[in-house]
Amino acid sequence: MLAVRPAICSTASKLYELDFAKLAGSELREAPDGWHVIVPLGGAKHRLWLRERPPSSSVVAVDLPLDRDFDIRLQAAHRFWLALEQRPIGSVPLAQSIATRRRHILALRAIDGWLEGNSYRKIAQGLFGTLRIPDRGWKTHDLRSRTIRVVQMGLRLMRGGYRDLLHRRRKDKDDTP
Repeated sequence: MLAVRPAICSTASKLYELDFAKLAGSELREAPDGWHVIVPLGGAKHRLWLRERPPSSSVVAVDLPLDRDFDIRLQAAHRFWLALEQRPIGSVPLAQSIATRRRHILALRAIDGWLEGNSYRKIAQGLFGTLRIPDRGWKTHDLRSRTIRVVQMGLRLMRGGYRDLLHRRRKDKDDTP
């Protein structure tokens, strides 16, 4: 979500006057922390936050605090600007690959089965099909190991790891003591 505010007018470059209440398809809602706006532009929904309701047809500026999420906010601001310019906005910065989405879906299905008290064999049958599960040799079968790993991933997601889906993985850990 981008924080925007009314801008101090400048003649240095092209300005964009926005009237969020009249913008086609936009949603403007008041909340305890300010105003939230969803603006569909350029094939994407841009989520904006304003401390105060802007006057109609006001020129806006984007606030980009220098914090650990600066790069993500900068990409979101750039995508919003590209949409205002009616140029292609590119892919979503935090988009997951198809393989990652499939792993998360498997993990959620697996943890549902595990929480209902099913065995790893039953979970594997539900995830991969009964025909792929052997009658003998289950203890050493690769699908057993994969099922256990998928259940463990589901447990990590359930115990708070789902928050990691909202942030990119960072190589540098600046939070470590």
